Amino acid sequence: MSAFVERLSSLVGRLPYPSRAVQRTIAIAAIITQGGIGVTGSIVRVTGSGLGCPSWPRCFPGSMFPVEHPEYEMFNQWIEFGNRLLTGIVGVVAALCVLIAWRIHLEHPGRTRLVKLAWTMPGGVIAQAVIGGITVVTGLLWWTVAIHFLVSAVLVWLATQLLYALDEGDETPRPSLPARYRPLVQGLVVALAAVLVAGTTVTGAGPHGGDPDTARFDVPIATLSFIHGGLLVVFLVTLAALGVAAWRHKHETPPSAAFRRRYTVVWIVALAQGALGSVQYELGVPEELVSFHVLGSAAVIVAVSALWCATRDRGPVVSHHRAARGATGTATPANSASGTAASGTAASSASGPASGTGPR
Repeated sequence: MSAFVERLSSLVGRLPYPSRAVQRTIAIAAIITQGGIGVTGSIVRVTGSGLGCPSWPRCFPGSMFPVEHPEYEMFNQWIEFGNRLLTGIVGVVAALCVLIAWRIHLEHPGRTRLVKLAWTMPGGVIAQAVIGGITVVTGLLWWTVAIHFLVSAVLVWLATQLLYALDEGDETPRPSLPARYRPLVQGLVVALAAVLVAGTTVTGAGPHGGDPDTARFDVPIATLSFIHGGLLVVFLVTLAALGVAAWRHKHETPPSAAFRRRYTVVWIVALAQGALGSVQYELGVPEELVSFHVLGSAAVIVAVSALWCATRDRGPVVSHHRAARGATGTATPANSASGTAASGTAASSASGPASGTGPR
């Protein structure tokens, strides 16, 4: 195994070092694909196409593709099959994340956190494929669909963490807010998780189960919607408390521009998502709004994940460029703040940023 990994590392090391633009493009693509597969999954639900391909991994026994069948409309078959095909695109992007992180790690060995975050992308694709298969085999039980969505939510969070990890170091995180207010940041994430879980129960009791014969969660949807809305209020109150805490201590610990910007974005997307959910409920959960609501949930996850990154500092970024090269041609870490090589000798500004001690 060791020889195999070394061989792979040798092959990855032959790849061109990814520029900052390439690094960010791949990470953003990971966010879009991980969030997008959730949106297309909602389209499968609202069109009643969840069992358009009644078997897994094949669409039908003996065929990977949709076929004429008296019990299954071709439209529904292609909706479900198309959603499965998109998993391939998600997988390709996930693999690129690993290659980018691996190539960076070869140049900057301290960036192990970046590699770990990158590996969650293909790991998530595999997990989702298994969960998706279980969902189909069990006839779209509402709780399997809920798990399918929640795993996507976690992957969107991690993809966002990967994006911001590319632009920061790997030092021990230093809170940018007073330590006593750190629980507010953690509470905000917990509240978001609770809102998402409650939302899946509303979906489970709602009219869009992915197939007309799918059993629904037997709890009044009005009750579940009330709980879901109440948890959103908790989320917004926590968000407001975090803002007040940052404002009260702006002279002691001034919040960064990134924190202020991302905090504002969280308010915008959270309020928009809440308004959309309310309209959706009042209109009887029309199909057209369901997918927009799923898209909105992904936007809130991205916004909160980005805000989380702005509440601590991990030191200067070290991997936008290749590491400094010694006389022997081997990579040597450089200190980005001082511009000197690790050995203490001077390094030219063209040799690249320095490595830090080593995600989010």
